[in-house]
Amino acid sequence: MYHVIGGAQNRTFRVIWMLEELGERYERTACHPQEAVVRQHSVLGKLPVLLVDDVPLTDSTAILTFLADRHGRFTALPGTLARAAQDGITHQVLDELEAGLWLIARHAFILPEERRIPQVREVARWELEQRFEMLARRLKGPYLMGESMSVPDFIALHCINWAVIAKVPLPEALGDYAEMLRQRPGYQRAVAADKAAEAQLQAV
Repeated sequence: MYHVIGGAQNRTFRVIWMLEELGERYERTACHPQEAVVRQHSVLGKLPVLLVDDVPLTDSTAILTFLADRHGRFTALPGTLARAAQDGITHQVLDELEAGLWLIARHAFILPEERRIPQVREVARWELEQRFEMLARRLKGPYLMGESMSVPDFIALHCINWAVIAKVPLPEALGDYAEMLRQRPGYQRAVAADKAAEAQLQAV
């Protein structure tokens, strides 16, 4: 059984979603970043952490890649051209989309108020609109890599959901793509699990 350490409404969701899609058993410790239980396994104190035989793995993308490789699903084989293309899209999503969304978040509520610059958020939204258009042009089929769901789809939908909250305009093709992913039973189970974790944290 896997042990996921992480709260709700953050990158922990990606790991929970993949575990639900894989049908793998897991337990979850709901917590906030920087709590003692997190720092025990991660020097940075960031979420999520996945414990595998008591060995901590950090960074959601690294965890997704590990799970996909270990179970032989949602990924192309390492060392293949298909895997290189898959990794290229994964890094595009992280570098072009997640980084911009994180910039908006920092200047919206994370940085000290005197350090926030509203104009940065507006420029980031404008830039993200162009970047989401580029991602839409890379759609090869129902999924980013074509007929099969893979690691970058997990990250891309998380970023799209984040973009909706940040009020970033999205191309119609990505809206349809996102809705298709949201209809997956594994995704819906992950949403239910995230709501349960959020309720648990609010009750503390």
